[in-house]
Amino acid sequence: MRKRFDFLPLYAVLFLVFLYGPVLLLPLFSFNDATYAVFPLKGFTLKAYQQMIHDPSLIASLKNSLMVAVGVSIVSTAFGLLAAMGVTRYKMPGQGPVMGGIMLPLVVPSIILSVALLVIVRQVFDIPLTLWTVGAGHVLLCVPFSMMVLMARLEGFDKSLEEASGDLGENGWMTFWRVTFPLALPGVVSSLLMSFTISLDEYVMAFFLSGLDQTLPIFLYGQLRFPQRLPMTLALGSTILVVSTIIVVFSEILRRRGVPTTKPSGL
Repeated sequence: MRKRFDFLPLYAVLFLVFLYGPVLLLPLFSFNDATYAVFPLKGFTLKAYQQMIHDPSLIASLKNSLMVAVGVSIVSTAFGLLAAMGVTRYKMPGQGPVMGGIMLPLVVPSIILSVALLVIVRQVFDIPLTLWTVGAGHVLLCVPFSMMVLMARLEGFDKSLEEASGDLGENGWMTFWRVTFPLALPGVVSSLLMSFTISLDEYVMAFFLSGLDQTLPIFLYGQLRFPQRLPMTLALGSTILVVSTIIVVFSEILRRRGVPTTKPSGL
């Protein structure tokens, strides 16, 4: 009997090429010694990367993005951990609607959420637009991602370890630090890295809430108006692509990594 050809692997390969092919061309054109990203390539050069390193506006926007991303990752992970513990450890009245409200930023379009936050910040509270408002908006966006990662982690280890800690005389605070937090640490690190990446790459909310202090994505999009700045933009985009990919892959490895549920020392 003639074996039937399976189109699924071919479809998967073509889909990946269609999805990631244009992205993989970005680093290729960043090394091209030409102003425009076209074939054939003119030659190999590192001028765009040298220009990127010595651009003061780029360095300033990078510092702004790093400050916001670090703060957002810490705050989002703290809120996400508390929310995840509340959902996985307790049954609260109205838990479904509360969960739906926390997860709402995942389904609301970014531009709608950004405009709503802009109206609240400026029209309701009359708060000036700064990096603080950008960070607050990013926290709202990152908490659901952090919560999902940490919920998966907190539900993945034996809860009897926490009960054993209480039976041995530890209070709730010390049980958290000596039992729960070490076991949840891979999820915490994964949440930090995921939130950092989301905040660093987010453009729409930063555009509406940043004021005069531009972040790196705003700087990147602003450079596309000038053809002579395209090579540096390609170099910057390639760098962001590589760094973001490394962070996301590393966070996923940490999220999937299992931790032996052995009895913690000192109990």
